[in-house]
Amino acid sequence: MTDEKGKSGGAAEARSVLKRLEDRLKRAVKGRDDVIDLLLIALLADGHVLLQDYPGSGKTTIAKCLGDSILDDLPDDEIPGFRRIQFTPDLLPSDITGVSVFDAATGAFHYRRGPIFAYVVLGDEINRTSPKVQAAMLEAMAEKQVTVDNVSYPLNELFFVVATQNPRDVAGTYPLPVAQLDRFLFEIRMDYIDRQSEIDVLATRIERKEAPKVDLPKVARAEIVAARQIIEKAVFVHPDIHACLVDIARGIRASKKVVQGISTRSLVMIVPALKVAALIKGRDYVSGEDIAWLAPHVFAHRLSMAPGAGDELEVVAGCTQGPLEALGRQTLARR
Repeated sequence: MTDEKGKSGGAAEARSVLKRLEDRLKRAVKGRDDVIDLLLIALLADGHVLLQDYPGSGKTTIAKCLGDSILDDLPDDEIPGFRRIQFTPDLLPSDITGVSVFDAATGAFHYRRGPIFAYVVLGDEINRTSPKVQAAMLEAMAEKQVTVDNVSYPLNELFFVVATQNPRDVAGTYPLPVAQLDRFLFEIRMDYIDRQSEIDVLATRIERKEAPKVDLPKVARAEIVAARQIIEKAVFVHPDIHACLVDIARGIRASKKVVQGISTRSLVMIVPALKVAALIKGRDYVSGEDIAWLAPHVFAHRLSMAPGAGDELEVVAGCTQGPLEALGRQTLARR
């Protein structure tokens, strides 16, 4: 009984972290509630997000507000909450990772950290830069470290990337490596906001800049890290959920429309995201509803499609239907 109370109390703490972040983001950004929910799920699931968007869609505002909402509780190693990196064809790996600078006074080299050292990093137009820079980003996203002059420097465990990319057929773009695409937990396709939300954006443009800074509490870095651990323990995943995910993956890989299917890594990455989604929905167990919500964002961008095979989302939707119907007949709550 004590253990259940502890789990319940921990879940309440994690919900509090989510609520405070959600309040600040939704105060600053109108008409993007679905995107905000997915961003917070990725943050609490220790993943990264790739946005398919268009200029002026609010991506910088969302990412900057998220970074501004995090309190730095490491006074001896100050890390900014937010940094934006504009990716260009002439960008160098050292432009994001940092460089070793010679100090004439001491006769030694000292490492100067680059903009990758932040809690939230916005990588704008990430597919406009060269493969060398992509390799540096891949190390940061996969290993949470960067290597400069043969020395590895750890990033903070909260390190969270929100990247945007241009359509793949636009001139001057480099296709992202499959390994790097696989490191993004979600791909979110942003569309234009609805009419009323767009009116609200115009009507509240001044107060939205100030309100989150004045009256809404921030969240400490340690609280987010602790919430990740709490959710991992407090939300139950039935073995049938695992079987459902594997059946979806096998169905996608067997599709004649798909040249390369989804990785086992993607199945591992979706599990903590499903736990956060369940917590948002007020449950202490993962259900088929959570899979239906997140599967398109987790699986579609990992697929390599046959020529003329159509849209990745259609394949994912078709391959999830059967396993989810079978899952719907099971009791998934903790017994």
